[in-house]
Amino acid sequence: MSQAPEQETVYNRVAGGNLLRLSAISDGIFAVGMTLLVLGLTVPAVQSVNSDTDLLRQLSYLLPAIVTYFMSFLTLGIFWVGQQTQLSDVQRANRAYTWIHLVFLLAVTMVPFTTQLLARFHWSRVAVLIYWLNIVVLGFALLAGGEYANRAGLFPPERGPMLLRLIRRRVYGAQLLYLVGVLLSVFGTNWSIGFIVAIQLNFAFAPPIPVLRRI
Repeated sequence: MSQAPEQETVYNRVAGGNLLRLSAISDGIFAVGMTLLVLGLTVPAVQSVNSDTDLLRQLSYLLPAIVTYFMSFLTLGIFWVGQQTQLSDVQRANRAYTWIHLVFLLAVTMVPFTTQLLARFHWSRVAVLIYWLNIVVLGFALLAGGEYANRAGLFPPERGPMLLRLIRRRVYGAQLLYLVGVLLSVFGTNWSIGFIVAIQLNFAFAPPIPVLRRI
């Protein structure tokens, strides 16, 4: 008995379907990005330190860089958890879904740059705005992945609508809080940075605050 001829298809229908490879490159990029953040912390120059007092003074100059490093490490940690939560429920991938996440990873690679920009110009509203725009792209790229996965049937049918509701609630709620943080720069950029750090701590440790725990 002769076998039926293989059905002809196009490259784009078979490309980008390996979910494990998508998870692998995501983990690698997050690992590198989180490591690069520490490069914004520079050891004081030897010639500028002649005593313990000098060293403490030089270290105090690093405070903005330390705060933004801590804030951005939390940022990447939160988005890594968000992406892994989504990928763990996706049954399969395809080319479009993979490229959505590559756009998300592009925004991940920008975090070390926007972090150093904010650390050096922590007094600048423009630096705060650019850092916020990085977070906006991260959030809505992750949301786009969830929207597409639900529409394309990549989520299990019985879980897809519930997962999408949770993803929407998290992204819209978080982005609204980040927007409030940016608007606080009207009173001073330190207010913005402090508020964003508080947001990150909330998402990282999830304290039992009735309103925030639903986001």
